[in-house]
Amino acid sequence: MRDDRGEILATFDFPPDRFQFDAFDAFDAGKHVVVAAPTGSGKTVVAEYAIAAAVRDGQRAFYTTPVKALSNQKYRDLVAEHGADSVGLLTGDNAINADAAIVVMTTEVLRNMVYAGRTLDDLGVVVLDEVHFLQDTYRGPVWEEVMIHAPQHVRLVCLSATVTNVQELADWIETVRGPAAAIIETKRPVALNNRYFVADRTNHKLHLMPTFVGGGVNRDALKLDESAIRGGRRRDFDGRNSGRRGGDAARGSKGSGARRLATPSRIETVERLEAEGLLPAIFFIFSRNQCDEAARSCLDAGLRLTSADEQIAIRAIIDERLGDLDPDDLDVLGYGRFVEQLEAGIAAHHAGMVPAMKETVEACFVAGFVKVVFATETLAVGINMPARSVVIEKLTKFTGEHHERLTPGEYTQLTGRAGRRGLDEVGDAIVLWTPWVRFDEVAQLASSSSFHLRSAFRPTYNMAANLIRTHSSEESHRLLNLSFAQYQADRDVVKIEARLERKRQKLDELRAEAVSPFGDIDEYRQLRRAEADNRRERRDASAGQMRGALAKLRPGSIIRIAKGDHKGPVVVVANAHRKSGVKLTLVTKGGDLLSADADDFIDLPEAVGSIKLPKHFGPQRKDYRREVAKRLRTANVGSDRKKQRRQSSNGARSDEHPVARDPDLRARVDAAGRADRVEFEMREMRKRISGKNDSLSQEFDRVLQILERFGYADVEAWTLTPQGETLARIFHESDLLVAELISDGLFDGLTPADLAALAACVVYEHRSPEPPPAPWFSSHDVRDRWKRLDAISADLRAIERSLSLSEHRAPDPTFAAIAHAWVAGEGFAEIVGEEELTGGDFVRNIKQLIDLLRQIATVAPDPSTRRRAADAVTAAFRGVVADSSAPGA
Repeated sequence: MRDDRGEILATFDFPPDRFQFDAFDAFDAGKHVVVAAPTGSGKTVVAEYAIAAAVRDGQRAFYTTPVKALSNQKYRDLVAEHGADSVGLLTGDNAINADAAIVVMTTEVLRNMVYAGRTLDDLGVVVLDEVHFLQDTYRGPVWEEVMIHAPQHVRLVCLSATVTNVQELADWIETVRGPAAAIIETKRPVALNNRYFVADRTNHKLHLMPTFVGGGVNRDALKLDESAIRGGRRRDFDGRNSGRRGGDAARGSKGSGARRLATPSRIETVERLEAEGLLPAIFFIFSRNQCDEAARSCLDAGLRLTSADEQIAIRAIIDERLGDLDPDDLDVLGYGRFVEQLEAGIAAHHAGMVPAMKETVEACFVAGFVKVVFATETLAVGINMPARSVVIEKLTKFTGEHHERLTPGEYTQLTGRAGRRGLDEVGDAIVLWTPWVRFDEVAQLASSSSFHLRSAFRPTYNMAANLIRTHSSEESHRLLNLSFAQYQADRDVVKIEARLERKRQKLDELRAEAVSPFGDIDEYRQLRRAEADNRRERRDASAGQMRGALAKLRPGSIIRIAKGDHKGPVVVVANAHRKSGVKLTLVTKGGDLLSADADDFIDLPEAVGSIKLPKHFGPQRKDYRREVAKRLRTANVGSDRKKQRRQSSNGARSDEHPVARDPDLRARVDAAGRADRVEFEMREMRKRISGKNDSLSQEFDRVLQILERFGYADVEAWTLTPQGETLARIFHESDLLVAELISDGLFDGLTPADLAALAACVVYEHRSPEPPPAPWFSSHDVRDRWKRLDAISADLRAIERSLSLSEHRAPDPTFAAIAHAWVAGEGFAEIVGEEELTGGDFVRNIKQLIDLLRQIATVAPDPSTRRRAADAVTAAFRGVVADSSAPGA
């Protein structure tokens, strides 16, 4: 435990819970931490502790979030806690105090930093908020890229919704990064009361019933639901033949029940919530239009949930948040009705609203002035808006293609808002009756804790380009095999890859230890091996000859030998026959005593002279050896009739190699030998991987095929072309398509407005079931360029399809005219007033367009194209768009 933990905890508003202390202990022990806990339970306290600890240790801390709105909110929170000088913000819209000790950013920004090779030596902690986003189809891979590629010294603090396999996630992190702890909290900070609300039109009653009684399903609610008349136009949960909207009643079929039950109306529901003391409430409706309709109908019905003082406070918040917007823009956004609803304590909240209005709703709700918010499920992501109760109108939602049931994880996320810590003893989650979902299914969903996190990791073109740029082919495939997706498919592969990474690091260390300043250690070792092989061959082939040659040598014979530090003539003073062979006792010119056997000779030894040995044999005596040495120095020593040593193929000898002079030679040779053994172990481990599931590596290879086919990489040489270098800097859902458009020059020679219009074709996606209007372009040239863009996309999609790769989203020209008008200077009120487009959709698409234009302004090879893209950004970043990007709102 840190010595200063008490000082850090003194800054918290609440005493930490047990799970938070467990997380503190794990972090202080040097571990990565994965926290999975219910909404509102205080997961961020763990992040705040880690950030404070890092700053106290002189390190930096990064706090990453999945969305800019959440980044802005977290930035404000951390500024309030640490001061503006200590906190920075990096999103696509803002770059504030980027070198601060604490920096809040979207996860993509950190990913881009890692790929750009930014120095992060002083970074101690990365907080990954909403880490369960790694299962998002498009953006999920970003989380895993950060977790894999972030410097190994950086510790991760991962905050997640309650998932059932958080231990698996922690095990994966431990496998690829080092010790990690899974901190799991299942208990909500405020108890949850699940309830079921039914309108009985037969008996003219409204039943607000507990879903569970005595630990089991409420039998009365079950009987009531079973008594309903069901039939007629009953639909399956896919939403077809939906019947009437709002107040849906089961009716019409023989023998299916006796009561006519219905979905309580929104007004009935709000009135009952007020009567039961269950406000403020978030009322989830999975339709933007229906959220707006619900707020209108409540206001038109005369619902007023606020006092006069609250209305004054609401008006002050409105003026503060929206006072700087253009009056014409406010009019087209329905400002008058918006204010009326807020002053009545009623509001809608969804992605179709401009950010400034959504933030106004959030501020009024958090302050307790707005009593009911009709919201889509986007409200459940990150934004801190706890309520006394949560209402779910239907347990099915339309995905854009079909209707599907809520998953247990989605239900948990939505109901996690129910109950305000420190204010409520219990929070209520109320599901409204519908004829399409039976009560037992409602109860099963409410009682389920199944929220299994699945990785959405896949290799993208940009990822592949960056891997080629920063890693070898072998390393790139290894990194893919380290992904959570691969771990879930075959965790043995990830474990082996992690061990391979550790082996590789050890190999690098050993190779560094083996480097000699005197020359090439491997060349020296090759000579040594050749000599050893030669000796072994001779020993095996002519052991008898060697024994005979040694036996022929008599005391007084002079031979030549190279052994240890000695090289030159020596005198044989004794010749002993042992079981293991002949052993010679030798004296050198310096009077040193040596012993030698067959292993010390490469060629057969032969006498090159002789001396008469002194009397009184005693090689252990110094005076004897000195006399022998004296006679050796004056003896007539001839040369070998043949070379004493068998030369290596290049004529070199290991003892003559420059490395032989290295005083640390033995340690360096030992390190080189251990490096060889590590390389062998790595080869064996790779063989094991080759027999495992390597589907990601195969998909990566198919991505590489496309990059090579389109001229972005030379895969065999493992290098990027200039176009590939451009691709490595493009971060977009359709990255390769954008790179192709830049390479093809489609953005060159256009005005800023036309360039924006063409770029908008790869940003916008028409989701309405109604057909889009015919596309409009300012000239035949721009229209021809659109046709070329569409053809390039079609060709690329065909190739992706042929290689069984996910196809990139087809371009859509629907937004081109709007983008052109906005960049050309038309007003927001004029554009939105004429188009069937909500203010929120307009702002979101323009901001996405600005993100892409900024990248074009950075990577386009033509300087004039870069300038015009930058001009388009300047022209687009104004009015409600610029206002929505302000972090301190």
